[in-house]
Amino acid sequence: MNIPFLGNRRKKRDHADGGDGAAVVPGDGGGDPEGVAELLSECELLRSQAHLAGVELDNSTTSLEELDQLLPRWRDDEDTLAWLGNDAGLYLGTVIVRTVPGAVWQVWPSGRPVVRMASGREVDVVASGHEWAASGVPELSQVYAEVAED
Repeated sequence: MNIPFLGNRRKKRDHADGGDGAAVVPGDGGGDPEGVAELLSECELLRSQAHLAGVELDNSTTSLEELDQLLPRWRDDEDTLAWLGNDAGLYLGTVIVRTVPGAVWQVWPSGRPVVRMASGREVDVVASGHEWAASGVPELSQVYAEVAED
């Protein structure tokens, strides 16, 4: 059955988020940096999965190491994998922003959130989160260690 308006809606959504299922922040995100940071730190699915495994997500580097040790039960479910990848990247970004001096959230014109380091380097934490969720590499704690040196 061909329902034209559903097809058009899907195409518009895929175009808006780059078609890769990555997180997108509505608007430019620049008007309320604290509000954007709060929104990006929610990570509900990741927090739920971590809680079930007995891991407390307290925005620390230790919590990143504990996430790296989780059994990847989500890899069998494509929808969960995509959402968990987003959440993992956003949580990684949250830890970086809250613990590395000068690190801030930056939203690209496409709406994709990245972390801008004091050096000016932009880190696509969402891409790292997707890679971690899909394969476990790079580990979240490893990404943190690399960017914290910057």
